[in-house]
Amino acid sequence: DRLLADVAKARLLVLDEFGYVPFDVDGARLLYQVISDSYERRSVIFTTNVEFSRWGTVFADDKLAAAIVDRVVHHGRLVEFGGPSHRLEESLMLGKSGR
Repeated sequence: DRLLADVAKARLLVLDEFGYVPFDVDGARLLYQVISDSYERRSVIFTTNVEFSRWGTVFADDKLAAAIVDRVVHHGRLVEFGGPSHRLEESLMLGKSGR
């Protein structure tokens, strides 16, 4: 509860090297709560080389990963250094086509 209260005070949340170390189920659920609570309250920056189609391996739960990606993609504004994220579109297409 204290950690969530501290995060709630932040105007910016940076998740650096996201996906470098996988989460356990409890950690993934906590991060989901933080991301959901951040919607329209604070900016969230992810730095990662893990494409969205592989986030299920980071969270050990494909459904939870899909819910987090949904919050990030559909409820936020994704940009890549100065413009729209072309890698996002590519990642989403790769995830859908199964390539």
